[in-house]
Amino acid sequence: MAIEICPTAIPEVKLVRPLVIGDSRGFFSEIYKRNEFAAAGIVLDFVQENHSLSKHAGTVRGLHFQSPPYSQDKLVRVLQGRIFDVALDIRRSSPTFGRHVTIELSADDMQQLLVPSGFAHGFCTLEPDTAVVYKVTSYYSRKNDHGILWNDPALGIKWPVDANAAHLSDKDKTHPQLRDLPAYFD
Repeated sequence: MAIEICPTAIPEVKLVRPLVIGDSRGFFSEIYKRNEFAAAGIVLDFVQENHSLSKHAGTVRGLHFQSPPYSQDKLVRVLQGRIFDVALDIRRSSPTFGRHVTIELSADDMQQLLVPSGFAHGFCTLEPDTAVVYKVTSYYSRKNDHGILWNDPALGIKWPVDANAAHLSDKDKTHPQLRDLPAYFD
């Protein structure tokens, strides 16, 4: 197989490790293969791919999600630099509601994180000029675009940047805490 798919501490969130074949020219890797995902029980229809560039280390993007009927599964990878990546379970009926998974992703290791629908997603850049791409299973919907305050103390996320040093959008500074979030996912 060209891709290894492994569960994380929250089994629905998956770490995806592509096989990388290197030689004197560089490398080749099959980043996504629908049939190998399907063999692992993951059948997704990606419809959009997004690309972000963060100029500064310590840039935080998130925690973001889209509510139904435009909820999104995301397959996240880093093209340049490194990130501290977070997937937060916001499914109220889930035994892991309010828990999160964190992992460092980098352009060097080429690992990816599969963040399923019902999870908020965010990341902090660990290097300047970090580029991140992610495939999603639903088109962007402004009406269904939501977020959770990235540093909500109830979440217990150990971010690698101090709140006073983080580079944030105005929108990401004002998201509600998890306790104030409507039940978008039951």
